[in-house]
Formats: sequence, C-alpha cells, structure tokens
Amino acid sequence: MTKADIIKNVHEKIGISKGDSARLVGSVFDIIKETLATGEDVKISGFGKLSLREKKARKGRNPQTGEEIEITARKVLTFKSSQVLKKALNV
Repeated sequence: MTKADIIKNVHEKIGISKGDSARLVGSVFDIIKETLATGEDVKISGFGKLSLREKKARKGRNPQTGEEIEITARKVLTFKSSQVLKKALNV
C-alpha cells in the first residue's frame, strides 16, 4: 500500500475531497516524523509503537573482498505491534 492508496481510502471512507484527504494524511505523517525526531515514541492504541533506537558503531566485513570495514553508529526505526493488531492478523 502506498501513500496514494491511503489517501484514496481516506477519501472513500470519510467522504472528504482528495485534496483534503492528502493534506490530512500528510499532516499525520509529518506529526509522526517530528515526534520521532525529538526522541519521543509514537504509540497508536490498537496498532503499535514506533520508536527510534541507537545502534553503536561496529566492525563489519565486505562479503566480496573480505576487507574489514567500520559500520557507523546510526538510529533505526523500530515497530512493535500491539496485541490487538497481532490478534487481528492471526485470525
């Protein structure tokens, strides 16, 4: 499912214009991005929890050459689904 598909579904289910649907979906995604950027978790009841996790720098290996390389520290996005979502997917 793409962002355009989400906008189309919002338009069809709520009955607002496609332009308003696009602004609504875009605003929700912007709020989620901004919240995660500040280091806060995003918890959506009945869906799950989005959070950023720090990964430390580590040594890795180039699989083609076998050369040892340094993998830099970074932040990764994690998602933990709620029990409600797990139950709905495993019907």
